[in-house]
Amino acid sequence: MRKNSIKNTRINGEVQKALSEIIRSELKDPRIHPMTSVVMVQVTPDLKFCKAYVSVLAGEEQAKDTLRGLKSAVGYIRTQLARKVNLRNTPELSFVLDQSIEYGVRMSRLIDEVAGSDSEKEECAAGDRISEGEHGSQEEEKEDTASI
Repeated sequence: MRKNSIKNTRINGEVQKALSEIIRSELKDPRIHPMTSVVMVQVTPDLKFCKAYVSVLAGEEQAKDTLRGLKSAVGYIRTQLARKVNLRNTPELSFVLDQSIEYGVRMSRLIDEVAGSDSEKEECAAGDRISEGEHGSQEEEKEDTASI
C-alpha cells in the first residue's frame, strides 16, 4: 500500500476519529486537558506505527502535562483503538504536540495588528487632509466676504 493511497487516507481518518473519541470520553487522567484535539494522524502503510498530532488549547505547561498523560496511557488507548477500528495490526502510537493552531492564531493576531496600525495611519493622513481642506475653505470664505 502506498503512503498516500485512498485506503491509507481512509485508515488515517478512522484512526483519527477513534483516537479523538477515546481521548475525549474514555480517559480519566487529570493531566489530560479537556480541550485536547487530534489534529492529524499518520499511519504507516504497513500499519505498524501511528503518529498522532495533538493540539491542546491551553498553556504550554498544560500541553506538556497532556502529552505526558497520553504517553502514560498509550497501552490503554491502543487497546481501545483495537476494539473500535478493525485492522490487521493495531499500530504503535506516538503522540506529537502540534502547535500549528497556536501559530495560526498568533500570525492572525500579528496581521490584525499591522492592518490596524495601517488603518490608523490612513485615518490620521485623511484627517490631516480634511483639516487642511477645512482651513482652505475658511480662507476662501474670508476672501469672498472681503471682496463684497
